[in-house]
Amino acid sequence: MSSVGVVTPFWLDRPPVEALDIALAANDTGFGTLWIGEMATFDAFALATAVGLRTSRISLKIGPLAVGVRSPVALALGLSTVVATTGRTASLALGASSPRIVTGWHGREWEPVRRMKETIRDTRALLDGNRVSGFRLQQPVPGTSISVAAFGPAMTKVAAAEGDEVVLNLVSADHVAAVRDRLAAARTAGGGTAAAGSSAAPPPIDPATAPPPPPLAVWIPAALDPGPTTLRQLRAQLAVYLAPPGYGEMFTALGHGDLVDQARQGKPRAELAAEIPRDLLEQVGAIGSAQTIADRVAAYHEAGAEHVGLVPATAEDPAGRRLLTTLSPLLTKGRR
Repeated sequence: MSSVGVVTPFWLDRPPVEALDIALAANDTGFGTLWIGEMATFDAFALATAVGLRTSRISLKIGPLAVGVRSPVALALGLSTVVATTGRTASLALGASSPRIVTGWHGREWEPVRRMKETIRDTRALLDGNRVSGFRLQQPVPGTSISVAAFGPAMTKVAAAEGDEVVLNLVSADHVAAVRDRLAAARTAGGGTAAAGSSAAPPPIDPATAPPPPPLAVWIPAALDPGPTTLRQLRAQLAVYLAPPGYGEMFTALGHGDLVDQARQGKPRAELAAEIPRDLLEQVGAIGSAQTIADRVAAYHEAGAEHVGLVPATAEDPAGRRLLTTLSPLLTKGRR
């Protein structure tokens, strides 16, 4: 069944502690899921604990967290701590992040595909209560869902094989549909078991008997009747994503290759943001009237996203409370 949740954003022009206010607004207005990511402000597990202690019912999805930064033991300890101290349902999401964060900030080796496979398997085993590398979690959380943020083809294959859910960020509805097709193809291609001692790729699985691909979740920025200040906020954040691999190619396919080229040539982010047209914001988000936003969410569901996470713009709507209060009756009825 399709669902709609809320994402705690870290807008460049807002105080980080607003994340707690957004969590309270999401809880109070009846949304069932809150995503808690991690950028350059709070530790995600600490923030999730603070949210869990201040809210009453909303479930927590922690991440996507950079897979190369924490070990499986650290991830399992963090998730277990949140669940044990808050009494709240919580799950985990992992992503590749970027060399700048993994290697530059944390001094860790950049091997996202190999690290993702190993981390998912070992973290899942630890959360289920098994011993890994001599360590066993004292307070396991068996059955914890592990989502995978996937953009490029290599990580999409890993997500299809290992993830319980696939997460996309800042993409168009058409891109969601394309990823849905790729996930289905990845589940049938090379899914069998090669003969012992053979170096050949395992044979494909019959599509009729292949397991279904993992469900898709997508994060989209949302703004109710945005004014100039909110549009500047959205443009400033989107400008960060113009240059990175994957995002840049998607924006180019949407007809904005000139912006991508300028970003990759080093044009200052503030100048890039000023040139982002409103139609690009509309292609990868949900902005406008309440009905327009509801229709955009429906379009993502129709494209294959089982879950849509709203990233509320807050420049003119503190904590996104007006947005969430207005949309909750339209989006959460029968959906959790």
